[in-house]
Formats: sequence, C-alpha cells, structure tokens
Amino acid sequence: MRTVSLVLVSSGGDVLGALPPIEVEIPWWSEIASVVSAARARFGVTVTVLRLLSTSLPEQPGGSVTYLASAPSAPAGVLPFSGMLSSHPLRAAYAAVGGPTRSLEWASSHISEISDMVQVKTWNLSSLWRLETGGDTVWLKELPAFLRAETAVLSWLNAVAPGAAPTLLAADDEGRQLLSHLDGEDRFGAPEADRLPMVDLLHDLQLRFLRDQPVLPGILDRRGGLLLEQITAAATPWLGRIDGLEAVLDALPTRLAAVAACGVPETLVHGDFHPGNVRSAAHVPPAVLDWGDAYLGHPGFDILRLCGGLESSEALLARWSSLWRAAVPGCDPSRAVTLLRPVAPLLGAAVYANFLANIEPDEWPYHAEDVPSCLKAAVGNFVVPML
Repeated sequence: MRTVSLVLVSSGGDVLGALPPIEVEIPWWSEIASVVSAARARFGVTVTVLRLLSTSLPEQPGGSVTYLASAPSAPAGVLPFSGMLSSHPLRAAYAAVGGPTRSLEWASSHISEISDMVQVKTWNLSSLWRLETGGDTVWLKELPAFLRAETAVLSWLNAVAPGAAPTLLAADDEGRQLLSHLDGEDRFGAPEADRLPMVDLLHDLQLRFLRDQPVLPGILDRRGGLLLEQITAAATPWLGRIDGLEAVLDALPTRLAAVAACGVPETLVHGDFHPGNVRSAAHVPPAVLDWGDAYLGHPGFDILRLCGGLESSEALLARWSSLWRAAVPGCDPSRAVTLLRPVAPLLGAAVYANFLANIEPDEWPYHAEDVPSCLKAAVGNFVVPML
C-alpha cells in the first residue's frame, strides 16, 4: 500500500495546489498507472505524474509519497501548497513540466491513430507509456542521458538477433524510444528450469557480440581495471563507516586478477538479468527487456543475477559453465563465477552510486540506501574463499 499526495501544476508550470492523500494498492513508487486512475476516480482530474518530491520512508516500497503532477486545471477540493519547486540541472526531460507532452507529440509524429495513452511508470531511470494504436500496443519509453546507450544496444540486437529484444520502431537523440509489444509475460519468480532458455539466449548474444565487436556509443565500460576503479570510487566515501570494507578493497585487485586468469572473455553484459526482465510463454521464446543497465564487462555477473531468488541454481550454473567451456576451450567459468560472487554486491554499489551521481536529490530515495547496503553485503560475502 502507498499513500500518495499529488502537487499539481499547470501546463505552464503554475502551482494549482495539492490533492488530498489517496491510497493505492501497488507500493512501488515508480508505478504510476494506479495513481493516475485513483486521481481520476476520486477527484475527476486527469493528471500526468512528473517526478518524486518527497517520501516518508528512506527507501521503497510503501509509505507516504508526494509527486509533482501536471493537470489541465485545479479540481474541486484542491488544497493550498506552500512548498518550494525549483529546477535542477540533472532533471530528466520527461520529469519537467511539459516534458511528457512533448514526448507524446513526438510519438504521435511516428504513429497514426493512437486511441489511448496510459502512463505506466516514471522515475529517475525511465518513463514508460502504453500506446494503443488500432488493435496494436506500442511502448513509449524515455531514458535519462546516462542510460541512453540502450538505444544503440537495441539497434544492434534488432539487426543481428530479431526477436531477442523489443523491436526499436523509432528513436531520437533525446532518449525517446518507440518499442514493439512482446507476447508472453514478464517471468518474475520463474523456476530454475524455465530460466535455462534464458541462459542460452543471453550466451548466444554475448558470443555474437564477441564476434561482431560492434561500436555501441555511450555504453559503460567495466572491463579490466575500470571495474576496480569504479568500485573503489563508490566505496571510498564509506571507508571508516563500514567495518571490514577497507580489507575488502585491499583484497579486490588479487581477486579480479584471478577472475581474469580464468579466461572467460569480457563481453556485452545485460546488467540486470533477472527473470522479470525476460518475457516469454509456453509457445513464445524468451526475449530480453530493459538494456539500460548494459555495459562491457564479465558475463559472470549476469548469471549470478539470474540465479537470484532460487534455493538451488546448480543447473543454471552448470549450463552457463558448459556453454562457455565449449565456446572458449580451456577457460574455467565455474571458478570465475565463484570468485565473482562476493564481487557482485561491490558492483551493485558502483551501479547505484552512478545513479545517484546522475539524478537530482529529490529522487535520491530510490537508491540512496542501496549503496551502503551493497557494501555491507560485500563485506559479509567476502569470506568466500578463493579456490
């Protein structure tokens, strides 16, 4: 459950007031469709949510959440709002007043006969609208500047492996994308057996990347010493505040060198390869969504992410290891993934620190607690011995 307050502004940015709090069942802060529906049902106003303003909890889900939203006019029952609204240089275009309107106009210039537009999600990492177009569904996705390499990744994937990812129907230089709808369902909580085809698909894509060596403008590079640099930069502000962290950082270069010695090549990494980012069904082959976190680095991080939430992942790890041994004779993927397991939360800290460095302070609650949480997990996990 989430208690939502909406501060309303006009299309020109004038403050109209605030709506009384409303309850929505979905607790996740970025999920917006239920907020829009509740505002329409209770107050008779159609709103477009722009961005987070404040939260009662240090991290999601749930609690009391206040958003800024645009509306055509002030509805009955609106309350005074005396807070301050200011601009910020890191604000995403879609989170600014007028931003969603401009994006929908751009989408309309590429798609005729849009019968319905539903705002599904908005937060510091993306904006997502569902567009109904004469019986078909198209997705309007918009990304902040630091995640726009997804467009380049999708363009390459569409060319070399059609169906392995959403089809990029249109894109611009501002982070806007029009994506095809994929059949099936997001496979959150999929059992281990259902994840095996996901291993096969991603491995094929990563091998194709190694063969093609495509240039993907803007993609993050976490290969070799760059990963060590990024982890160190994220962890350094927490030295002295997290016991054991300094010892972990001291041991990290040796561990990463041992990973490299295992011989598994660095390639394109999805970056958030959990089953919820894979869409499939009984007669629908898997396709991989949400490549915004993609980077160049070690594929072992993807298999570790895919194993999350399982009591046993022996079959997944065995499949992944056998695929890499066949592709690169003499490599030792099993040892590599064992060595990487305690490194994964350190990488997580670097990922979240990068988010925080690129988003405005009002939206830090989405990620601020993740950095120390990952670093503490790394300290605990680093007791895993080097085999």
